[in-house]
Amino acid sequence: MSNNERVLGFDFGTTRIGVASGQAVTGTAAPLAPIAARDGIPDWTILDALIAEWQPDTLVVGLPLNMDGSISEMARRARKFANRIQDRYQRPCFLIDERLTTAEAKRIHLEAGGGTNFKLESVDGIAARLLLEDWFQSPTRIPSHTRLEDLYALGNPER
Repeated sequence: MSNNERVLGFDFGTTRIGVASGQAVTGTAAPLAPIAARDGIPDWTILDALIAEWQPDTLVVGLPLNMDGSISEMARRARKFANRIQDRYQRPCFLIDERLTTAEAKRIHLEAGGGTNFKLESVDGIAARLLLEDWFQSPTRIPSHTRLEDLYALGNPER
């Protein structure tokens, strides 16, 4: 990874997808406006415009695993989204375990004086920022096309 690499991070959701922009040189990210989605399918027009505007070198998608480290249905859907954006935008796309980022994003939002109506006051961008900053710190790079079953348990942490 080069130090001037621009990265977009995504916190996948079925109705909204959080987005953050970051750079490898500082290892920091900033939340952007979330993208509307319908049953996990993003508004491609908005996503196309976002990619054109930010010109990221790399894409990162959070993987919402179950707390025991097993693969959730949402993790499968997030991986499918990651594969779609990698194929559509022809940029490397990676996955990162994002357990607890939404809880942390809500805490940050509330500490900054935000309200508790998270449908009205989205924390998805903060969650995307957190997962992207975690990715910058992580030595592990998991390409989006990696089979989740090769890395994580199938509902059995003793695997």
